[in-house]
Amino acid sequence: MEPRFGSKNEKPWSKFSRMMSDDNQDTFKSVSRKPGLQIWTINNMQMVPVPAQGFGNFFEGDCYIVLFMSKGSVQSADIHYWIGNSSSQDEQGAAAIFLTQLDEHLGGGPVQYREVQGNESPRFRSYFKNGLIYKKGGVASGFHHVDTNVYNVLRLLHVKGRKHVTASEVEVSWSSFNNGDIFLLDMGKAIVQWNGPQSNRREKLKAVLLAQDIRDRERGGRAQIGVVEGGDEKDSPELMKVLMAVLGQRAGPLKEALPDDRPDQVQNTSVRLYHVFENSGNLVVQEVATQPLTQDLLHSSDCYILDQRGSSVMVWKGKQASKEERKEALNRAMGYIKAKNYPSSTSVKVMTEGGESAMFKHMFKSWSDRGQTQGLGSAYSMGKIAKVEQVKFDVMELHARPELAAQQRMVDDGSGDVKVWRIEDLELAEVNPSTYGQFYGGDCYLVLYTYQISNHQQYILYMWQGRHATKDEITASAYQAVDVDNKYNGAPVQVRVVMGKEPRHFLAIFKGKLVIFEGGTGRPGVANPEGGARLFQVRGTNEMNTKATEVPSRASSLNTNDVFLLKTDHICFLWYGKGCSGDERVMGRAMSDVLSKQDKQVVMEGQEPAEFWVNLGGKAPYANDKRLQKDEPPHSPRLFECSNQIGKFRMTEVDDFAQSDLDEEDVMLLDTWEEIFLWVGNSANQYETKESWNSAQDYLRTHPAGRDPDTPVLFVKQGFEPPTFTGWFNAWDPHKWSGGNSYEEMKKQLSDPASLSQITVDLNNTNLNKSADGGGYGAPGGPASSPPAYRIHGGDLSPRPSTPSSPSTQRNSASVTLSPSSPSTGGSAIFLAPELLVNKTPDELPAAVDPELREDYLSDKDFENLLGTTRADFKRLPKWRQSDMKKKAGLF
Repeated sequence: MEPRFGSKNEKPWSKFSRMMSDDNQDTFKSVSRKPGLQIWTINNMQMVPVPAQGFGNFFEGDCYIVLFMSKGSVQSADIHYWIGNSSSQDEQGAAAIFLTQLDEHLGGGPVQYREVQGNESPRFRSYFKNGLIYKKGGVASGFHHVDTNVYNVLRLLHVKGRKHVTASEVEVSWSSFNNGDIFLLDMGKAIVQWNGPQSNRREKLKAVLLAQDIRDRERGGRAQIGVVEGGDEKDSPELMKVLMAVLGQRAGPLKEALPDDRPDQVQNTSVRLYHVFENSGNLVVQEVATQPLTQDLLHSSDCYILDQRGSSVMVWKGKQASKEERKEALNRAMGYIKAKNYPSSTSVKVMTEGGESAMFKHMFKSWSDRGQTQGLGSAYSMGKIAKVEQVKFDVMELHARPELAAQQRMVDDGSGDVKVWRIEDLELAEVNPSTYGQFYGGDCYLVLYTYQISNHQQYILYMWQGRHATKDEITASAYQAVDVDNKYNGAPVQVRVVMGKEPRHFLAIFKGKLVIFEGGTGRPGVANPEGGARLFQVRGTNEMNTKATEVPSRASSLNTNDVFLLKTDHICFLWYGKGCSGDERVMGRAMSDVLSKQDKQVVMEGQEPAEFWVNLGGKAPYANDKRLQKDEPPHSPRLFECSNQIGKFRMTEVDDFAQSDLDEEDVMLLDTWEEIFLWVGNSANQYETKESWNSAQDYLRTHPAGRDPDTPVLFVKQGFEPPTFTGWFNAWDPHKWSGGNSYEEMKKQLSDPASLSQITVDLNNTNLNKSADGGGYGAPGGPASSPPAYRIHGGDLSPRPSTPSSPSTQRNSASVTLSPSSPSTGGSAIFLAPELLVNKTPDELPAAVDPELREDYLSDKDFENLLGTTRADFKRLPKWRQSDMKKKAGLF
């Protein structure tokens, strides 16, 4: 019986729909259609814009609408509504209604997402590369998202995550700390980062970037950052004084490390498609199919729910579905989640026909977009052997345009140097160059390809594994590949090639002479058993894309769209199917010379002599439907961070990925559908690196779309990325690995004594600890409180006069030092005219001005006029670049 739930007359949050009608039209008129991010919070049932400086800050008591408009010739939009853990049902209902109305305002095309605090989608997190900050309270309680340059702050942020960073406000106390995570003590003018002894470098780097983001976005670039290594606190005595001054003395050891709530997501192989419709006032959900799904199951007149066993629920709205059905799509998804007893945090996405997300398309075995044109290097599939059409291209253009190389899956035209070894007795044996291109199903081979880009040698190491090779030979080929890789200092890109699944570039290497024998061996002196006539299917239109593959010698193997070679003891038949092209016939003739020195006889389909059929065991039906070759549509690439924790393959998707998402401690999987890349950072975990091949196989095996387990897998090491890999990333920087700032370098810059001036903090536990129980200081823009225990006098920060205190309070007072990046902050900031600072010797400068930090005494306007950049952007530059700019401006 079909499951039913809910009634079409039940309209959740209907009372709010009446409140939000005409007034909202003015709100939507202000919505920009320019590419970029826009955020609104829900306040008194109205959408209130959040300033750009506040992006990434989310109050736990509020709900938000987040709109992202993409760039490109065809603009697309994504709308998210975010639900804070402490938000009210009324606010959640209002946010859902606003989401639907904004979708209608934008024409019904955007993909809609429901986001729950702590369970945000990869797409949502991609907008906030430096992380999300969860803040206590909400706008309705008098809080503001951000007040730039306000230093009335005292809070402790608990930072978690490697790829997807979140920071939550916690009690300002040592009791909030643990040994595995990172904590930021934010005091407005200064931020101290404390790294748990068990935290890793990636987490530390992410926390530094978050601290810098707070400094630049919320403090106008005027806050100093210090870093304490929790395992070596004695190396940072001054910063520890600050922590002790604010948090008090530690009582006992810190808590042990806490596991991440849900750092990774297991790929869910269970996918079910449901048809959603109404029947007698009830909403009915009827199962249509399970994985692997095909696109023809979706009908434009209907709506469907795709369920990944509760890990994700996606709603698809057909273009011809009724307006009521389309409007109720989100409500139906929520009703479905309740009926299934799924967690309230379950991810929900709603999309319209023609605007499907990459993740949705990946759930289907094949997907074709309407109006899709055939591009360079499009792949075609028919029968059992893939057919590839390629247009000719300029090798220099491939090197100049890596995005083209990526789409073509070609690093060059195959004109580089080739060396081939065969596995014999588990060792490498060189193959005679005269037989290059002949691969036997009973063997394993290593093929080393060498080419040049910008006069630098590049290498690809192919591991070809015959279908009938022994397990020992396959294992030996992997070990021997490691030895060859080591001889070239780890430079080669390693590619596992399964027999019959050879990638495009592999075909190009052998210049139209690639022959795949079903069995036997190419070892010299070993006679292969003669089995009578042998049949080969030839696919390709030029030297770049042609191969011959041995198929069973029977009539049913024929295909009217191809060329076949039938090799007998005394003659070689060239069989031309009616659907093959002239170019394919030319390549078939050339391949016949490679395969046989005997006489050739051309046989046209339908004019076969009796001898031809006798050698195939008699006539039989075969594929003779002459039709256009079916286009294998391209899928959007997807990037995942991989791990094999507790023996189970897990991955975290990185949406809207960039080169900066590749970290030297990572093992990453890039899925371009036709190929799988495994990228391994220089400092990646050895176990995960060793297991990465298995991880790729697990990924393909468990993929909901029923992927081919023999899809080529390319093993790429940091610093040796080929253009077929880098082309999937926008603005790839080949010098990033040598010139980028590592965590250690960034930490050193932050702690540079030359850039520090003195801050004195007067500890008063009675005041500072107010925030621990909810009073006193708050987050930026939070409730008013007494000012912090320091203020500016000229260029220095000195203790403000304190009220008379008890002897116990006086005993808790201490003076500690810290260093800001600029003295010109707070309510009593002092700026100096440029003429007092420019081109002056140290003796000519005003008293108390640090000659090394003259720029800090300039107003923002004078700073930009003299140095040509903002203060925040200047802080991000390397020291040598800062010094060079200061010299040119006369500030050095």
